Amino acid sequence: MPTVNQLVRKGRKSQTKRNKVPALEACPQKRGVCTRVYTTTPKKPNSALRKVARVR
Repeated sequence: MPTVNQLVRKGRKSQTKRNKVPALEACPQKRGVCTRVYTTTPKKPNSALRKVARVR
């Protein structure tokens, strides 16, 4: 815990929020349309039902 003197000198910094999708920032037109949503099995050593979306 910081001392009062340390808080007076530096103060507390609020965390900056980082955008996960900077390419879509202020560009609502850049979006996809799902043509098909389905499940697929992966290649040989792995096995599961992976959810996949085809985007136009």
